[in-house]
Amino acid sequence: MKRFCLLGAALTLLLGSGGCTLAPRYQLPAVPVPESLGGEGSWQPASPTDQLPRGPWWQRYGDARLDALEARLEAESPDLAAAVARYTQARALATQAGAGLFPSVVAGGYLNQDRQSDNRPLRSLQQPANYRDDVLVGTAAYEVDLWGRARNVATAGRAGAQAAAADLASLRLGLQAELAGDYLALCGIDVQLKLYDDTIDAYRRALALVRDRHDGGIASGLDLARAENQLAAASAQRTDLRARRSLFEHAIARLVGATPEALTLEPRPALPPIPDLPVGLPSALLERRPDIAAAERRMRAANATIGVARAAYFPRITLAATGGYEDTVTSGWLSAPNRFWALGPQALLTLFDAGFRRAEVARSRAAFDEAAARYRGTVLSAFQEVADDLALLGRLADETGEQNAAAQAAERSLELATRRYTEGAASYLEVVTAQTAALQAEGALVAVQVRRLTASVGLIRGVGGGWSLAELPRG
Repeated sequence: MKRFCLLGAALTLLLGSGGCTLAPRYQLPAVPVPESLGGEGSWQPASPTDQLPRGPWWQRYGDARLDALEARLEAESPDLAAAVARYTQARALATQAGAGLFPSVVAGGYLNQDRQSDNRPLRSLQQPANYRDDVLVGTAAYEVDLWGRARNVATAGRAGAQAAAADLASLRLGLQAELAGDYLALCGIDVQLKLYDDTIDAYRRALALVRDRHDGGIASGLDLARAENQLAAASAQRTDLRARRSLFEHAIARLVGATPEALTLEPRPALPPIPDLPVGLPSALLERRPDIAAAERRMRAANATIGVARAAYFPRITLAATGGYEDTVTSGWLSAPNRFWALGPQALLTLFDAGFRRAEVARSRAAFDEAAARYRGTVLSAFQEVADDLALLGRLADETGEQNAAAQAAERSLELATRRYTEGAASYLEVVTAQTAALQAEGALVAVQVRRLTASVGLIRGVGGGWSLAELPRG
């Protein structure tokens, strides 16, 4: 009894001493953070972080059809489904990694009919040739985590699962932004198609006017040819726009998990307004970008892996208890005389491995350095993306006003040229030049408006789309 008490005291001491970890002290690498993300031009955001778009950020565009497409993306996107499956795998791996913190219990048994060899070494004459061996056994084992190996394995697994969760959020945000960008581009093409429809109607009327004047001997054949060329060129450009629209429609179908022929979006020649996009301090990006969170979690996992590698230099101590029943007959098998048990600690230490552990520690440190460099690169890329979109939105706002003025001036020039031609004061070449300038100016205005919308989507994606670190799983 005294022996058992001493053994219990020794086990208690071993269990109580677990608390050391050989992982380096974890700290984020220094990353230069700008004081502001100020844009350029007339667009100057300066609002608190809590005003950033949250939840379904695309609803800020006020388009019910876009809302429905984003809902289909969430429910049916194969890319998103694959990312969810990857995250589920990472969670399972984290659970496996954390299992080492708890005891393992296994049970087994067998019912054997055995025969010994007549020539078995050291076999006595009293031993039977044939005998039964029936065993029921259970074993419980627990690793005494003196050096933090099991805890660091669990930490690395948990950080890996959190990185996978952030990857899922990043992919979801990217797909949502891609869908919104494609949809807004399609809306822009619809607006341009409406512009070309109206322009072609105007060109047909102009061609009819020129043809009447030609038939009356007032206009030359050159004027008629110019009018016909202008109409044909505009019709060809409209056909090209329709082809581009089909491509965007097919891309949207792919994103929402549909075949091209299964998704038809009726033309809607209207662009949504530019939403209000407040932006907070640059440091807030470190908490609102899922790709930054994923890079940081991978760095945390790599740091814990260093502790696992360093723990291999020390003994791996396991507490094990085994007990069961064994007999040569089935009757009375589970009786007290047939019991057996074993209890005690086990230690395993590698004495020579030709530099394997040293190389593993060096590898794990290099993996941490790589993860830290990737983290810094991700943060700097995030600052660049947001600054780019802010600058682009500011400049495009100015360009929109300038292009609108150019379109109005081109329209007035076309009216004057048409009046001068009908009055016989100018050739039709002047009309064709004015028509071309007006169409180009109107088309450029629509293109700038679409670029502003696309840049606004990029900015929302750049600031995390409303995501935050609080959404990472803690378990």
